[in-house]
Amino acid sequence: MDRKKELKELYKQMKPEMGIFAVKCTVNNKYFMESSPNLKGRINSTVFKLNAKTHPNKELQEDWNRYGEDRFNISIIDTLKYSEDETKTDYRDDLALLKEVWEEKMSKENIKFYNL
Repeated sequence: MDRKKELKELYKQMKPEMGIFAVKCTVNNKYFMESSPNLKGRINSTVFKLNAKTHPNKELQEDWNRYGEDRFNISIIDTLKYSEDETKTDYRDDLALLKEVWEEKMSKENIKFYNL
C-alpha cells in the first residue's frame, strides 16, 4: 500500500513538458501551430481529433482527410521551462507569447499557416 501512495505522490509531482508544437502538411508545406502546458497530451488529443474528423481547424481537417496522416509531420517547435519559483502555476500568457514569437519568426521565412 505504501508503494502505491508513493507512486501517486510521484505522479502528482511530475511536470509535463510544455511549449509549442506544429502539425505540418508535407504536400503544401502549411503549418498548424499550437501551444500547450502538456505537449504530449495535446499532441495525442490533436491526432485523435484529426482521425475522428472533429478538429476545430476546418482547413487542417480537410487536408488531413484529403492527404492522410502519412502526409503530416508533428514536431515540437520549442519548449518552455518551469519557473524555479514553485508558486507560479499558470503559464498560459508565457505560452501565448512564445507561440506569437514563433509565428512571427516563421512568417518572415514565408511559411504558410492554416488559419490561425
